Amino acid sequence: MSPHSAQPRSGPHASPQRPRLGRRMAHFNRAVTNKVSIHVAGWAPGLGIVTHVGRRTHTVYRTPVNVFRTKDGFRFALTYGRDAEWVRNALAHGAVRLRTHRRDYELTNPEIVHDPHRQHVGLIGRALLRFMRVSEFLDFRRAGAGNGT
Repeated sequence: MSPHSAQPRSGPHASPQRPRLGRRMAHFNRAVTNKVSIHVAGWAPGLGIVTHVGRRTHTVYRTPVNVFRTKDGFRFALTYGRDAEWVRNALAHGAVRLRTHRRDYELTNPEIVHDPHRQHVGLIGRALLRFMRVSEFLDFRRAGAGNGT
């Protein structure tokens, strides 16, 4: 088969496409959009506020995120990819606090997951994430989930 065939790239050797939202959009959102959305993210469906600690500065940050419930925790859509500062901070620290639906959760055991089917995401969110080419997520377990407490 020719290397230029129209076969879809899938399987263990396919690398995920980078999300459509670039670094410029990330800087704009950090400076403008996040300051607005932080006021609704704690209660709006599909949104949350993740509180994380800086890797070097140990400063506490609050970042609005797209979040979805899983069986034993939550899944965060990595709309800017795994190199976003909040993701790097969460992985380095190993825990975050999440505010969603007016409730607070302590989350641990972060794990980056490649999920092209966008499980745990509702129909509209799945379509939006597909359009934005988001197939990487950060999964967390609720603190104490699965250990009998």
